[in-house]
Amino acid sequence: MKPSIAAKLAQLSRRLEEINRTLSSEGVTDDMDNFRKLTRESAEIAPVVELYRDYEKAEGDLNGAQEMGADPEMRELAEAEVTDIRARLESLEAELQKQLLPKDPNDERNIFLEIRAGTGGEESALFAGELFRLYCRYAERNRWQVEIMSQNPSDLGGYREIIARVVGRGAYSKLKFESGAHRVQRVPETEAQGRVHTSACTVAVLPEVDDVADVVLNPADLKIDTFRSSGAGGQHINKTDSAVRITHLPTGTVVECQDDRSQHKNKARAMAVLAARIKDKQVQEHQSKIAAERKSLVGTGDRSERIRTYNFPQGRMTDHRINLTLYKLAQIMDGDIDEVTGALAAEHQAEQLAQLAQEMQPA
Repeated sequence: MKPSIAAKLAQLSRRLEEINRTLSSEGVTDDMDNFRKLTRESAEIAPVVELYRDYEKAEGDLNGAQEMGADPEMRELAEAEVTDIRARLESLEAELQKQLLPKDPNDERNIFLEIRAGTGGEESALFAGELFRLYCRYAERNRWQVEIMSQNPSDLGGYREIIARVVGRGAYSKLKFESGAHRVQRVPETEAQGRVHTSACTVAVLPEVDDVADVVLNPADLKIDTFRSSGAGGQHINKTDSAVRITHLPTGTVVECQDDRSQHKNKARAMAVLAARIKDKQVQEHQSKIAAERKSLVGTGDRSERIRTYNFPQGRMTDHRINLTLYKLAQIMDGDIDEVTGALAAEHQAEQLAQLAQEMQPA
């Protein structure tokens, strides 16, 4: 184990002992905020420290086995034991490195899922509808709830744009790598000649902020318009100005919500989506600075970046960021994407481990 990693683990071990002493002291619950903070920190550190203690014990066992090997009668048994212990040490070290990786604070959050038709006209809008169904089916598999916030249906039954809130534990962690341009290759229903066309949609996955107040939105920077709902689902309320459009003037970000009968609810929904977009923009700017220093294996999260191709004639899906190709397109379009999301998460973790090793290099 690298000395820098061992030093970090020893520091965590001392910190856990310090927290446990504080938590067992009298009057610790007098300050409940601090008590909760220490309890959370202890829960985060304890599994890492336990692994480290297992590693230290295995190191002690290795020294004992090597000493036993000095006895000619015990050498063969000792060598077998040394081999087993070294394999265990290697496995424990790999797991410890993973535990030391920085946690994404947004991983457990709900998300706003935004899908927009791109190049390809009606065919693109139809594919946007199929992508939305894909994510709805995936949500069902994970027992998440999907709530449509805003929709702009197309003439043939797809969506020019649809925004949904997905509520469920770990939603962001599993879907955060879905942001980007999704390309589809197939013969459109509107194509009389039977030629394969290429269309595209963009997907954005935004973590929901805890509270709109967490994002600083100056009221002077907001232009709020109300208007009458129109299109599918709007006929029953077209006599009142219940639809809401909010424009964030500094960034030009526009959010519309008109799916609810209540203007108040539409405004609250629009503000929630706007806050998530503004927060996401701040994160994107931060990630761009990091990406300038090193290229991310799973992409920058740029909405214009082509991340995936769905080829219907060949029945395949290819994720271009990690060169993953699967010939199970029907299952994928039905929401069976665990293999894809798992591979993307594994690649991201591998990149983090490489970065950790680089940072822990002696100066």
